[in-house]
Amino acid sequence: MSENLDKSSITEAGKSKSNDPEQGLEDAVEGSDGALQEKIKSGSPSTQRVQRPHSSPPRFVRVEELLETAKGVTNMALAHEIVINGDFRIKPVELPEDSLEKRVKDIVHKAFWDCLSVQLGEDPPSYDRAIKLVGEIKETLLSFLLPGHTRLRNQITEVLDLDLIKQEAENGALDISKLAEFIIGMMGTLCAPVRDEEVKKLKDIKEIVPLFRAIFSVLDLMKVDMANFAVSSIRPHLMQQSVEYERKQFQEFLEKQPNSLDFVTQWLEEAADDLMNQKYKNALPPGEEASGSRDGPKPDPVAVQNYAYLKLLKWDHLHRPFPETVLMDHSRFQEFQLQLEQLAVLGAVLLVTFSMAAPGISSRADVAEKLKMIVKILLTDMHLPSFRLEDALTAVGEKVCLEVSSCLSLCGFSPLTTDQEAVLKGQIQAVASPDNPIRRIVDSRILSFLETYLASSHQQPLPTAPGGLGPVQKELEEVAVKFVRLVNYNKMVFSPYYDAILGKILVRS
Repeated sequence: MSENLDKSSITEAGKSKSNDPEQGLEDAVEGSDGALQEKIKSGSPSTQRVQRPHSSPPRFVRVEELLETAKGVTNMALAHEIVINGDFRIKPVELPEDSLEKRVKDIVHKAFWDCLSVQLGEDPPSYDRAIKLVGEIKETLLSFLLPGHTRLRNQITEVLDLDLIKQEAENGALDISKLAEFIIGMMGTLCAPVRDEEVKKLKDIKEIVPLFRAIFSVLDLMKVDMANFAVSSIRPHLMQQSVEYERKQFQEFLEKQPNSLDFVTQWLEEAADDLMNQKYKNALPPGEEASGSRDGPKPDPVAVQNYAYLKLLKWDHLHRPFPETVLMDHSRFQEFQLQLEQLAVLGAVLLVTFSMAAPGISSRADVAEKLKMIVKILLTDMHLPSFRLEDALTAVGEKVCLEVSSCLSLCGFSPLTTDQEAVLKGQIQAVASPDNPIRRIVDSRILSFLETYLASSHQQPLPTAPGGLGPVQKELEEVAVKFVRLVNYNKMVFSPYYDAILGKILVRS
């Protein structure tokens, strides 16, 4: 089955640019929005196999409608990111050092803190700005509390009573150091464990202005921690709402651009044809050629969808438009494709190496793990455009031969001869070609594993990795879990559209 994933009978006229791997939520959202609008403009490409007119011409829309659509796409991408990306985290905003925004921010902040320092240095001191800062700190601390934190809420409200603090300031009885001590203690109670060290350092600052400045810096980090805690808490409850929200947003988008399922239709048509041709060919008696019409059973719609998603792992991102319904995950599928390509090379190198090593060596887990780490390190930059696989595999061959000979000697076996080293290096170098038989076998088994896992129930354990993939099973399972989670979520959102399209395709097939 995997061989068909490399082939396409459709010649695309439109071209889409290849996306970089994810660079944070903001880039993901903007990239999704921009790519989606670019797909709208590109229209439907002509094909050799299927000539299908647009369902209806796009109507003219007002600027307000376009802005509202763009906003909806951005919000949809944000909700999608939170649900799909288990590692999603909100990060503090860090302005570039040489940017105008950073310079302006530094100037404004310096002016504020300098003014506070002047006020506190007056005789008698003026506490107006300091009291305002205490009020902001109070509101921030209260925002961290949960409904059940009644005692802490009462403590904060009582100690940071602004009216009382103002009276103390007017009567010259305000002990601002004592307020700061209470604030730091409360921050230590409410902060995440990762912030304990930052809060502890606050106690060493004795001057009031630097102390307040440091307090606000740590509070900003605590706000980010609280936001991430909220995201992780709501993620399980967000799934169904996010499915309905994304489907609604896409439907509104579809109503403005009726031809926005053309690429999806071509994608599913191609998957259905490839799957049906393969099953029909496999059903023929040995030696009999395919001829005439195909009257066999139609492929199952779910199987077609699964096969279509597997095709995305072999997609020509430079020359083929990406299906509209998976456009927000374009970079994710590219990343999966790169990871699986690296695993195929890694698996092929290890398979070749262990086939030449003595059984006593290849069966030792510590040796296998060490060899795997050596090869993985040398293939780390495989995703970079400047990476040359041939050169990397030359280095891999040298390192592997040294390690194998060393292990053989330690285990009481004869080290590799010069001829054996030459053969092993040559076989490893040959893995650079995608058409290398060993690499093709490993690649085919990887896709078979993903297909089996995609078709299995959620309650079932991961299927066993096919033969030869044992050394990379852990890495393969990690990719499989993320891939299947993404595919299943996409099915939940867009299943009504897929069912309608496949209903028409499979009827006329």
